[in-house]
Amino acid sequence: MKLLNSLIIKMVQLFPKSFIRIFASRYIAGEQLLDAVRLVKELNSKKILATIDVLGEDTTNVEEANAAVEEAIRVLQTIYNEKLNSTLSIKLTQIGLKIDYNLCLHNMERILDVAKEYNIYVEIDMEDFTCTLDTLKIFKELRKKYSNCGMVMQAYLRKANEHLNMVLNELRGSSVRLCKGIYNEPVEIAYKGKQEIRDNFIKLLDFLFSENIYVGIATHDVKLIKGAKELIRKYSKTIEQFEFQMLLGVKVDLRDRLVSEGYMVRVYVPYGTHWYKYSIRRMKENPKLPLVILLNIFAKRG
Repeated sequence: MKLLNSLIIKMVQLFPKSFIRIFASRYIAGEQLLDAVRLVKELNSKKILATIDVLGEDTTNVEEANAAVEEAIRVLQTIYNEKLNSTLSIKLTQIGLKIDYNLCLHNMERILDVAKEYNIYVEIDMEDFTCTLDTLKIFKELRKKYSNCGMVMQAYLRKANEHLNMVLNELRGSSVRLCKGIYNEPVEIAYKGKQEIRDNFIKLLDFLFSENIYVGIATHDVKLIKGAKELIRKYSKTIEQFEFQMLLGVKVDLRDRLVSEGYMVRVYVPYGTHWYKYSIRRMKENPKLPLVILLNIFAKRG
């Protein structure tokens, strides 16, 4: 089955981008910030929170990194002006991490200065394992000056608990978005089995709750949500002490059910011109999606 899924993904990538864009539209707000604003307003009207993400990563020069910073600042200004109930998500490689560490740190400070002025929270994404230690280091440094930022931890990382302990003091009064992880990491770096990733996710969530850290429980896995609810009861957490987080367009029925049960739910809303790479990654994460796309493409051609 894995071989079939891999072949299907390769086949899908041979189709014109216009085909992929039709079906990617469910998972991406659009290419413009206005598209994200429209969608976030719609979510907010349903009592759903949002985090806006400008698609793009791995910038290769200072000009690209600076442009990404300016776009992030524009998002912050728009969130404030439009009175959106939304945070900002940012990838450090987008603002220069792979170019120069100090450039990236300076750029994050620029973003957080504006976010602080507008009282908007910023979530620092975790990327592939080559960025993990630098991301933790930058987060520790930023928390000396800023209270308006949190970070992500990926449960498939074998050293995830060790990494969390490295920044445990900085996480107090901050937050963690806990997710499974989507990058194709080496086996010595990341767990590969579905159940062992689930087990580590619950173990990490238990640890974070025991330390009174605010957690964004980022999953669409029904078993993990059930396990999270058990821990919520175990630690007598109120709905203000955690939230569930989900991707745009994924398991909407589950999302709405959580909202109806009184939980806070935040939806990840990506937009931008770099939608293709994001879409392919989503397909690799969800092996059923490429097959659905292919079937729809051929159905429309038939």
